[in-house]
Amino acid sequence: MRHLNYNHLLYFWTVAREGSIARASETLHLTPQTISGQLKLLEESIGQPLFQRVGRGLVLTDIGRVVNQYADEIFSLGAELTQRMRSKEPGTPVALNVGIVNSIAKLIAYRILEPALKLDEQIQIVCTEGRLENLLGNLAVHKLDLVISDRSIPTGLNVKAYNHALGESTVSMFAQKRLAARYSKNFPQSIDSAPVLLPIPTSPLRRSLEEFFDRENITPRIVAEFEDSALLKAFGEAGAGLFPAPAAITTQVEQMYQVRSLGEIGGISESYFAISPERKLKHPAVVEITESARSRLFH
Repeated sequence: MRHLNYNHLLYFWTVAREGSIARASETLHLTPQTISGQLKLLEESIGQPLFQRVGRGLVLTDIGRVVNQYADEIFSLGAELTQRMRSKEPGTPVALNVGIVNSIAKLIAYRILEPALKLDEQIQIVCTEGRLENLLGNLAVHKLDLVISDRSIPTGLNVKAYNHALGESTVSMFAQKRLAARYSKNFPQSIDSAPVLLPIPTSPLRRSLEEFFDRENITPRIVAEFEDSALLKAFGEAGAGLFPAPAAITTQVEQMYQVRSLGEIGGISESYFAISPERKLKHPAVVEITESARSRLFH
């Protein structure tokens, strides 16, 4: 194998991410013919084909997947180096790009990320909300440094990332004070036929709640379903129904939304994960986030 041309490797890596030469050409601002020619030179250098055509797209061969793993590492280190050099400029904070799954309570997300703001080294956190699958896609192409999630990486998802368990919290049911006075006695049986606000059916918490309702023979009246946890709590604050939230932030939820806890929902807990593109955490802010969550927030 001749010496590796890193421009050729960048073109290959971009095609692998985008799934086609046409989309890669738009990203790189090069003609498809140029990228095709450079890919051919890289394959000649390696001595084996890196892609095979499936339909209108390109799929990595076995050797292509190996090369792509190394390219991921190489360009990830390059991005890390660039960020570190920028951080050496006086007054320039280190950027930490974080994806937050939108089903996570905003107060929990803040409590998880808060330790990064207290580091001696100035950190600028850039938060993006979305669905886990979309956030993992951005993590794979290094647009994000970290994803905070209430579930681990789905099985079968072809993304190079690693779960770092932060801990778990039991779940309580909350209600506006007038509703709380009505339903707090004989909880949780009291919420049979009560108006409730729930996460959407695909969320892990929703599935756990439905199992709990079945187990306790409780049939609440579902008033509304939400993908966004903050919107769910806003409806709860207005008195539209009872709503679940992590018990770890009971005091903050009661103060912020002027509601009361009816009690913990037995046997239900939410798990939290920091998902990163590296098995061993290196970013000082990410290390502080994970260690603080494990030792203090979810201890």
